Amino acid sequence: MNQTAVRTRPEGSQRPLNEVYDTALLDLDGVVYAGGEAIDHAVEALGTARDDGMRLAYVTNNALRTPQAVAEHLTRLGVPAEPDDVITSAQAVARLIAEQLPSGARVLVIGGEGLRVALRERGLTPVESADDDPAAVAQGYGGPDLPWSRLMEAGFAVGRGVPWFASNTDLTIPSGRGIAPGNGAAVEVVRIVTGASPQVAGKPLPPMHRETILRTGARRPLVVGDRLDTDIEGAYAGEVDSLLVLTGVTDAAQLLAAGPEHRPTYVDRDLRGLLGSQPAVESAGGAEARDTFRCGGWTARVRDGALLLEGEGKEPVDGLRALCAAAWTAAGDGVSSAGTGKALARLGW
Repeated sequence: MNQTAVRTRPEGSQRPLNEVYDTALLDLDGVVYAGGEAIDHAVEALGTARDDGMRLAYVTNNALRTPQAVAEHLTRLGVPAEPDDVITSAQAVARLIAEQLPSGARVLVIGGEGLRVALRERGLTPVESADDDPAAVAQGYGGPDLPWSRLMEAGFAVGRGVPWFASNTDLTIPSGRGIAPGNGAAVEVVRIVTGASPQVAGKPLPPMHRETILRTGARRPLVVGDRLDTDIEGAYAGEVDSLLVLTGVTDAAQLLAAGPEHRPTYVDRDLRGLLGSQPAVESAGGAEARDTFRCGGWTARVRDGALLLEGEGKEPVDGLRALCAAAWTAAGDGVSSAGTGKALARLGW
């Protein structure tokens, strides 16, 4: 992917994506599962992709659980996985800290077991109190039962000038009951109290991409995610292709309003998009229709400040792809402000 070129439409692919790319770098929450349960079609799609020779790596900003625990969870869901298949933001932030501190240094942990294990893997010593003379603070998602006292410990240490690191700053996290506060919300609490800002390792930033490539050895990876501001932006920053699936945080309206760094290479409803070709979005052609786009029987354009959708295509996601092309082309290197309500209503979104 050429980062200097502004993407104005989703790309097509005549070959199935699991044949074009050697490794799928899959987000977990909102892509493979939500609230601990597998998302529809995920188990079957991943099984087929794996059987056809695609490597599956699971790349998550959630630092709560260890790779072992994540792999066991995936296996129980019907997606066989080994700990080495899982890359977490806890591992990325632990490497970042270890590069700046001596071996054995004490690190105040605000988070779960995944963060503690990752720090020990890098030769660092997790501690529990700001009074334990930590050389750094590492903050990661601690789950729904994270005590307020843990944020107090972080505030005390960071307020004293201890270097602060965060696994990620996702403000939200998908759950089986809806969208819940993520680690970024807890990071904001400490930021408000101290006025400080942490070094951040997780998606979309380079430390996470580096950790992923080091651990997977992928040569032609495809990032698969549900978030524009982490998964897709991380792929953009790493100059690799991406597939957005609409099973998690991002909805159709947010996709249409995406700026250049948040526009995925491909768009599909769910993980079955890995297994098939991706239909091309074509320009209608001619001077009068250079801003009109077609995909799968749908035609989209921007007129009088609103997106218009015509036709009767079989697949609603094809209509969404055409709408993306119309919205992104009109926005150029900016963000589309075209009205989307009537067009998306036709597609059931």
